[in-house]
Parts: sequence; structure tokens; C-alpha cells
Amino acid sequence: MALMRVDFYSEVLGLSTSMTVILPQRTASQIGLAGAAPAGDPPVLYLLHGLTDDDTIWLRRTSVERYVAPLGLAVVMPQVARSFYADEENGNRYWTFLSEELPAVCHDFFRLSRRREDTYVAGLSMGGYGAVKWALRHPDRFAAAASLSGALDVARRRHHPTAPVDPRVWHTVFGERPVAGTGDDTVALLDRYGPDGPALYVACGTEDFLYEDNVRFVGAARERGVPLTVDFSPGDHDWAYWDAKIRDVLSWLPLRDRPAG
Repeated sequence: MALMRVDFYSEVLGLSTSMTVILPQRTASQIGLAGAAPAGDPPVLYLLHGLTDDDTIWLRRTSVERYVAPLGLAVVMPQVARSFYADEENGNRYWTFLSEELPAVCHDFFRLSRRREDTYVAGLSMGGYGAVKWALRHPDRFAAAASLSGALDVARRRHHPTAPVDPRVWHTVFGERPVAGTGDDTVALLDRYGPDGPALYVACGTEDFLYEDNVRFVGAARERGVPLTVDFSPGDHDWAYWDAKIRDVLSWLPLRDRPAG
């Protein structure tokens, strides 16, 4: 694999930002790791971070680089601060950055597949919410989207009795505008799911403080006839769980010409 931290200027954000990128490399003599790469442009997974983290966190807390090496899969991990992947009401335009500028910059910088069937998104916690929101708002772009411990019912989190979103974060991101029923409400976005929608994967530990949100989201999806793969199993909101589950996500992705082994 080739690993790089890319510092670049965002016209949308009006500032310099960063992304961490893994690019596939075919190797045969590297001890302990066999790398694969497709003959053409590689498929890409956009992998999103949580509320308290940044673009480096997946590499620092999991072995995702090792897990993707035999798959010939590129991984793009952007930096979006505490934005909930939204155009902030009192901050910056992170949704526009994520959904419009980031893919364009990545395709300018790297050789990546532009095909929908080769494009995926996943994330944890706030990033799980971002992944599902992105896929449901732009279903024509993604073959699959996965949420690990996602904040999938964020509209209920403002006044949650035990684990509300920090009021300062909420004010910055959403201000006083309603979230329920908008493009930032992943439950409401399920109404947009069509017959050619992306495959959806939802995993959450049963001891996780976001477990109820995930149960509600899955219930709402099933009420609407939205197909999805669900993994509710023992686990908490921690990296031991996410390191294990990202391997399950990678196995689940509908990669074309998946290398054997």
C-alpha cells in the first residue's frame, strides 16, 4: 500500500485542510503483507471519522491499512472537525466540501474509479451518520454505505435525556433550525430510498449509548421496505469494536473482482 497525508487548500472551506489516503499497490516480496491492485482504476472507500477525531484516527486506532492491502481498494479519510458532515449554520460548509469538493479533488490528485459500482462510504459514530446521509442524499454515487455505531437519529439527540449533543456543537452545526424532516435527518432520508438505492449496512454494539438510535433507524428502514444488513451484537462505543467491525464491512462491500484468499 501507499500511505499519504495530503495537506491541501479547500476553496469551499476557505482554508487549508488534510486527508489521509491509502492507495493500493501490488506487491509480492513484502514480508508479512501481500498487496493487490486492480488492472484499471481502483475502487474507493470514503472512510469518515467521529466527533472527537480527525483524518488520521482510523490508521492510529485500527489496522485498516493492513485489512485493505489484499483488496486493491483505495481509502480516502477526510478531515471535517465536529461538523456532523453538515453545512454548519454558524460555521463552515463541510457538507459541500464532503459531497462536492472532496471527490473532485481526489479525482484530480489520484487515479480512482469514477464508477458508482466502485464507490463506497463508511464511518463510525458521527461518521456513520455522515456515511448514511451522504449515500441517501446521493444514491447515484454509491454502491454501498456502512455505519458503525452511527448517530443515525440525530434529530432526537438535541434534547436526549442522558446523552444529548453538546449544546455548543449543536449551535454551531444546526443553530435553531429544525433538523427533523430535513436533509440532515437520516430517518427522514429513508423516504428517498428507491429501487436502485445503495446497499446499507448498520452495526452497533448492544452496550453502546447510540444503540437505541440504531434500533429506531433500522425499524424505520424496515417499515419503509428499505433493505439493509444489520449487525447488533455485544460491544461498546470503542475502538476494539470498530477495529473488528471494519473488517466485517470490508468483507461485505460488493467489490467487483475481489481478490481470492
